[in-house]
Amino acid sequence: MAEIKIEKKKPIWPWIAAVLIIGALIYYIFVKDHEVHSESTEIENTTSAQ
Repeated sequence: MAEIKIEKKKPIWPWIAAVLIIGALIYYIFVKDHEVHSESTEIENTTSAQ
């Protein structure tokens, strides 16, 4: 009779975790870095239009 070799399935969760981590890094590098960091400073108009 022939032998049938049964291999256990390799877990897929490490790949899912790796994809999520890489996605988070890409988001942080490309999206968060390009946000405008504007300090809201108000400038008073000291000239009078008379």
